[in-house]
Amino acid sequence: MTANVLLGLENLLANHVHLIANRNIGIVAHPASVTSNFVHILPALLQKGARVTALFGPEHGFGGEAQDMEPVSAPADGPMGIPLYSLYGSSEQSLSPSPDAIKDLEALVIDVMDVGARYYTFVWTAVLCLQVCARTGTQLIVLDRPNPLGGTAIEGAPQLDGFLSFVGLRKVPVRHGLTVGEIVQMVAEEDGTADALTVVPMKGWHRDMYYDDTGLPWIAPSPNMPTLNTAIVYPGGCLLEATWCSEARGTTLPFELFGAPGIDAEKLCAHLETQPLPGARFRPVSFKPMFQKHAGQICTGAQLHVIDRQRFRPFLTGVAIISALNTVAPHAFAWRTDPYEFVTDVPAMDLLCGNADIRLAIEQGIPAAEIAQSWKEAENRFLERKPHFHLY
Repeated sequence: MTANVLLGLENLLANHVHLIANRNIGIVAHPASVTSNFVHILPALLQKGARVTALFGPEHGFGGEAQDMEPVSAPADGPMGIPLYSLYGSSEQSLSPSPDAIKDLEALVIDVMDVGARYYTFVWTAVLCLQVCARTGTQLIVLDRPNPLGGTAIEGAPQLDGFLSFVGLRKVPVRHGLTVGEIVQMVAEEDGTADALTVVPMKGWHRDMYYDDTGLPWIAPSPNMPTLNTAIVYPGGCLLEATWCSEARGTTLPFELFGAPGIDAEKLCAHLETQPLPGARFRPVSFKPMFQKHAGQICTGAQLHVIDRQRFRPFLTGVAIISALNTVAPHAFAWRTDPYEFVTDVPAMDLLCGNADIRLAIEQGIPAAEIAQSWKEAENRFLERKPHFHLY
């Protein structure tokens, strides 16, 4: 397959080598930080004369081995003996690079693949890097990549005050329709730190492109994001993390499967099939997660099949799934009460939704289609602002 899109990384290598050649640089990257020909950013930049003196791994680690919310302790030396630092340790402070780690760098290059959902943490790692670079006088170079869900559709309200966290450090919709470069540029404008930021854009990417329109290979950016189909359902499927029902981590279909031991799968699917959820169908299934919630136990529930991704509304569907589990299987359903992404005093569901209203509406039995009206006005306001941040 021939790529239709020139990645920010490839644009840097072809047209902007002066940004990295003969300079001391650090790299924030993960396994998906590759060219369309599968060359990882580290050897690619070294070949162009960069002096790479520090490596940084976001959530899941530089090598992408760690599971979600698993603290990563970086070894003293990373690939090629280059010092490696973790940007996802056991404290909130660990999410930002320390000034000491970047004080000798002329530039910090970040190349991370996002999946178009506010909860996915890599874009917020980039934002935190910008904040530190602005304080230390280090240039942050963001190499842009496609939003796998395209750049037009949005869904879900931006967060209310009091609901910002590492699953959403700035107020954007759940499905935001922006690239990493666009979000970081938005933050730089808001904070007055544009002088610290250089975004190397893609070439050939259009906002109506899903990832499989780009011709680029799909490289799993995290252990439970194996395919584009996973990314398409993720803006709704991730809400299951706020419950004690399984989102099927430890299976081959995370976020597409969901359930728990003892759920009447036929009844659950029959309920969901009556809901006005465009582009979605549900099939009764059983599955066995191999780790995390209900590890090693048979779970019964459903598989979400997206039959029309243009009409599919992932966040609405996720809210409907949570509501259905609460209605049909109250014996198996409960909200997560453990800390979530370093936050202890706000429920995980509220952090993900950006407000408490959706959780409370689900508890009151309000239908998902009616709950969706609560975020429509905020969606429209963001749609009016959104073109200001567009690079494409």
